[in-house]
Order: sequence, then C-alpha cells, then structure tokens
Amino acid sequence: MNSVKNRQKNVVLIGATGGIGSALIKHLIQDPDVGHIFAFSRLPAEKPIERCNDKVTYGYLDLYSEKSISQLGVLLDNVELDLVLVCSGLLRDEQTQPEKRLSQINMENFQKLFHINATAPMLIAQQLVPLLSKKRKVVFAVISARVGSISDNRLGGWYGYRASKSALNMLLKTLSIETQRKTPESIIVGLHPGTVNTSLSKPFQTKVPEGKLFTPEQSAAYLLGVVDRLVPEQSGKVFAWDGAEILP
Repeated sequence: MNSVKNRQKNVVLIGATGGIGSALIKHLIQDPDVGHIFAFSRLPAEKPIERCNDKVTYGYLDLYSEKSISQLGVLLDNVELDLVLVCSGLLRDEQTQPEKRLSQINMENFQKLFHINATAPMLIAQQLVPLLSKKRKVVFAVISARVGSISDNRLGGWYGYRASKSALNMLLKTLSIETQRKTPESIIVGLHPGTVNTSLSKPFQTKVPEGKLFTPEQSAAYLLGVVDRLVPEQSGKVFAWDGAEILP
C-alpha cells in the first residue's frame, strides 16, 4: 500500500497549448510528486503521441472528432492516472461571438459551444475516468466558468456560453454520482479560473476589478492549489480559483 501512495502521479492535460494549459504544464513540471504529464492539443503531430522529454509527452487531439477522442483510451490504456485536467473550452472565435441579445442566437454557434464546452469533456471522461487510480485520491477536473451559475446570472447575455457551462456543471455532477459509487476516492469537479489575461478574454477585460485580471501563471497556481485541497466529499461541485464554491 505504501508503494501505491508513494508512486509519482500521472497527469493528463487536455488543451495543452492554451494560455492556462501551458501554464499548468510549467507548474506541474516543477512538482516533484508528478512523474509524467500527457499533454494533448490540436497542434498537428506526425504521430498520435510523441515523447518530447523525460516528464512531458505531447499528443494530438481533435475535440471535434469522436474518433480522435476515443484514441485517448487506447493510447493511455496501460497508464494508471491520478489527475486529469481538461482546459479546452470555447468562448469566441472568428465565427462565434458571445450573444448580447436574443436576436443574435443561431443554431451553428450553439452547437459548437455545447460540443466543445460540454459534450467533448464527457467524451474525454468516458475514455479517461476508467483509467483513474482506484487506490488513492484522484481528480478529474474541467475548466468551467462562474457565468455557468444560474443563481449568479445577474447581467444576462452570453446565452450559448452560459448555457453550455451550465450543462457542463450538470454533467460533472451526474458523473460524480456514478464514479463515487464505484470509487469513493474519486473527485469530479469544475474549476473557474477567474479572468485570465489571454487573447480570448481581451475584449472583455475593461470591467475586470483591479487585481482580478490574472496572468495564466497566476491562475494555474491558484487552480492547482484548489485541486490539492479537494476532498471526495466535494465531488460534483464547481470551485473558483480561490477555493470558494460556485453555486448552481
């Protein structure tokens, strides 16, 4: 039993080349308790998975392809996982912008937001949750958002993004109930990183209170601190960067 507890952690990180994802990798590399990081992103790779150094292995993952996601379970089949961090998400891109009013809603944008923010994390969970260690505390965490809270919605707008994150939070809660029946030490949570100074958030930074616009490195450190403090009784909930629970 002691050898199990002392084994270094195996971590999977989805969205490895984003602002938060790449910052998380930098922090995890410095953690002596972490043995290996399997980092996946949409950046093209010649091989499905390619080892780049002693502690990090980078792999290709297309979140729009169920076949690509299904390969996660194949590639990591013999790895006992301790932590999975899903940092991928969609707020806006060249075709999709947060809606300010009802008239701006369209089906294509809704489908894209729900797929990336809610469906894809569950397909990832389908592949990786069965690989989580059953012998000690393990965490499957997905980047969520405070705006996914129904009770906290005071400003309106952002229909698709809010709804997709609310859907994600419900899916995580449902998953937590199933996993705790089988593995009581497993923890399934959503994480709100705060407002992070990345290219995606730049159009929305003007109203951020002073001191609450985080660098990716700050946010990553906060999130890993939250993960370290989690206990199984908190599974199914959503927590902000400071450890405060975000109500549904």
